Amino acid sequence: MDEPHYERGMELFSEDRLEEAIHELTLAVEADPQHADALHALSMCCYHAADYDRAIEYGERFRQLEPEDVLAFTSLSMFYQKKGMIEKAEEMGAKAKVAGFKEAIREAKEKEASRSGDVEKK
Repeated sequence: MDEPHYERGMELFSEDRLEEAIHELTLAVEADPQHADALHALSMCCYHAADYDRAIEYGERFRQLEPEDVLAFTSLSMFYQKKGMIEKAEEMGAKAKVAGFKEAIREAKEKEASRSGDVEKK
């Protein structure tokens, strides 16, 4: 994991220095292609730089690494919408809702399981 490039890229992104942020985040992703946070940040930088093709490319890579992440789908929905690919944007939006429901169910089950564990301990 190439944290210095990732951290510098995030700092530059927060300062709206998009081209520099894209450069740093690209270096982070080249060093660690599995760095999901760097891929997502890179896709968002490209989106804000109006480079929608690259935003989609990196967003899809992020989604492959995090196939249940609501953020992956909502981001891709925005990217496809800006690209004018409305049908694909709507598909990603629907998948974001499904992923959100699954996440809520998982959290509810975990909460219930932890409550059951608390009851058993008493």
